[in-house]
Amino acid sequence: MSSIKQFQVTFDCADPWRVARFWCEVLGYVLPPPPEGFATWGEAEREMPPEQRGAWAACTDPSGAGPRLFFQRVPEGKVVKNRVHLDVRVGTGLVGEERVAVLEAECERLVALGAVRLWLLPADDVDESCLVMQDVEGNEFCLD
Repeated sequence: MSSIKQFQVTFDCADPWRVARFWCEVLGYVLPPPPEGFATWGEAEREMPPEQRGAWAACTDPSGAGPRLFFQRVPEGKVVKNRVHLDVRVGTGLVGEERVAVLEAECERLVALGAVRLWLLPADDVDESCLVMQDVEGNEFCLD
């Protein structure tokens, strides 16, 4: 029998710190503390070679239950739809209009943070409604 593995979800992006701060707000995650000996990440980055400054950022679940999210700078921009995306569970257990109202309220909060609302997928005979969005760099995700 194999053991369960811990994992992180990695995002390629242009501005790792911007995307990390966005996802901290979405999920209630936190940025990790700066390395020992530094009061801030900005102070720590000033000690790094120029090409490494702003090259990555991370955010973590303060409870330790969720996976770490890692954001790494890449030279190319996003061109096509993500092959993997996050479903942010805000409407669990809700159905119909009550569910849609919760999705729309969270959507409004996230749009104020820089997200983009794409479309609502209405409930059908199999699935409840979900709302498709994009983060601050255009990565798709769903409010579910």
